[in-house]
Amino acid sequence: MAGKTDVWQGTLALMVLKTLQTMGPVHGYGIARRIEQVSGNLVSIKYGTLYPALLQLEQEGYIASHWGVSDNNRKAKYYSLTRAGKKQLKQESRQWEQTTTVIARFLSPGEEVL
Repeated sequence: MAGKTDVWQGTLALMVLKTLQTMGPVHGYGIARRIEQVSGNLVSIKYGTLYPALLQLEQEGYIASHWGVSDNNRKAKYYSLTRAGKKQLKQESRQWEQTTTVIARFLSPGEEVL
């Protein structure tokens, strides 16, 4: 079996938004662990990639943050999905489904639409 892979370009925001929709407010470490868990540990989340993505999502208004205390009694920044983030998640999910449908047509012989 192949090792862990990096997140594909353009998919991290979608995975973060979906994670927050599923889990509710969670800190960055929890987001990274959840994405890795859902991927069956096939995806590797690097913090140098995750935290800039979280900052960008917050600046775009798709997520909000607040400081709290983690399970191990440490100060942590918790992120949550905003109303705009829920709308963006729906839009990005539709786009991803369309993209995977197109790619599947190329990968499945005889499935092309003429």
